[in-house]
Amino acid sequence: MAAADQAVHAEEQVNKGLKTGALGLISSTVIATASVAPAYSLAATLGFVVLAVGLKSPLVAILAFVPMILTSIGYNELNKADPDCGTTFTWGTRAFGPKTGWAGGWAIVAADILVMASLAQVAGQYIFLLFGATGIGTNPASGYVLLTGVGWIVFMTFICYVGIEVSANFQKALLSIEVTMLMVLSIVALIRVGTGHHPAESIHPSWSWLSPAGLPFGAFASGLILMVFIYWGWDTALSVNEETKDPNKTPGRAAILSTLILVVTYGIAIFGAQSFAGIGSKGIGLANPNNSSDVLSVLGHAVFGAGTLGNVFYRLLLIMVLSSAAASTQTTILPTARTTLSMATYKALPQSFAKVHPRFLTPTVSTVVMGAISAILYAAFNYMSGVQVIADAVTSCGVFIAMYYGLTGFTCAWYYRKNLTSSARNLWMQGILPVLGGVILWFLGGWSLYLDFNMNSPYEASYTSFHVPGIGQVGGVFVIVFLSWVVGLLFFIYMRIVHPAFFKKQTLTRATPTLVPDR
Repeated sequence: MAAADQAVHAEEQVNKGLKTGALGLISSTVIATASVAPAYSLAATLGFVVLAVGLKSPLVAILAFVPMILTSIGYNELNKADPDCGTTFTWGTRAFGPKTGWAGGWAIVAADILVMASLAQVAGQYIFLLFGATGIGTNPASGYVLLTGVGWIVFMTFICYVGIEVSANFQKALLSIEVTMLMVLSIVALIRVGTGHHPAESIHPSWSWLSPAGLPFGAFASGLILMVFIYWGWDTALSVNEETKDPNKTPGRAAILSTLILVVTYGIAIFGAQSFAGIGSKGIGLANPNNSSDVLSVLGHAVFGAGTLGNVFYRLLLIMVLSSAAASTQTTILPTARTTLSMATYKALPQSFAKVHPRFLTPTVSTVVMGAISAILYAAFNYMSGVQVIADAVTSCGVFIAMYYGLTGFTCAWYYRKNLTSSARNLWMQGILPVLGGVILWFLGGWSLYLDFNMNSPYEASYTSFHVPGIGQVGGVFVIVFLSWVVGLLFFIYMRIVHPAFFKKQTLTRATPTLVPDR
């Protein structure tokens, strides 16, 4: 065990100017859970999952938890040795070298920027729905929705700019509203089904929903990659590790705790929604294509009814999804700004991204640039293909999530490879479990790309397609992923030519010679 103890404190720490000791275990767990945005994720994803797997959505939700918990173990182990806000970027560089680390960092940035369009879109629509302007709120292509969504990004960027403690306290309030209302909706739906006060579409819950029998593999894999998206975000706890009390232990524990909270929340919510609404393609059915992009607002009206009390609860439901989108918008900006801050500190990005506000002790250029690029891309996506590109951007996030979560699992095993035989605990926690999580995620990411390249697949998930000369029609998800990597490659080449220090291993090296020799 001596080697393991040495590894925990072996890495050379670089002070980036962030506010240390600002977050405890509760605040870190709140940020990790709020980053996932359970209500928003269910509203935007559950309908598509039901279209893919039917009644088996609770099973898929629970199975998607498996690679998440396995990967979070890898994050926890790596954070013990090196609590750096660059997470996958820093750890991947130390384990495999600059190229791999830079690719991991870019995957984080790409996923976070791409999802911002959907978050802003949901926020823009729900604000109008909350105030009764249903004509605007139900029209995702409305110019008013676009302007409101852009304003939303600007406001959340400001919140992230003024300090991590302000952000954490804001998150506690938002998450409290979100989880409370999601549980109220789910429990009321289950009670109404159980007591016979339900619509014709309702179906009674069944343990068969947790059985894989009769589920085709292609449908299962498609549903699983969608469900991976609804768990994404807990790694934000690791991105703010340098601002946390006991940074070697607290962030990793918060990440694991948040995944456990999420699997329970999703299990109850999906059982409630599926029981009450059913999986039909008519009315409030979850497979109704008119409901697929937002099942919760439709479900809320039906569950709570049209009376005075029902309208109050429906408004609270809208506030829940709005607060969920707010939480996720904020906690998407937070990790991206800190990833680019870390990359700039080690000279993997232009030095301006390493600037920290002297008063707020938050990344300045990194935060503002993240917000600005997100607003520009959202505006562009909103005008393309009847906003269907936004749906494809969300799905494409799953590929990037699988890439950098999986890479972190592999990094953990390679980083500690000389330590794995020191005990059974280290073999499992630092080797087998993180690698298994990485293998599952990389397989799912590769499968998703295959489906979106092969437009003839019955499980292809793209909402748009593009004609590629010599190839034919290619799914929009594949195109978005490909173009994102092209932009990353160009930026990589630029940095390697203009600022080569990082790529020459002059700024970030393997600082644990007893475990990971620098060759």
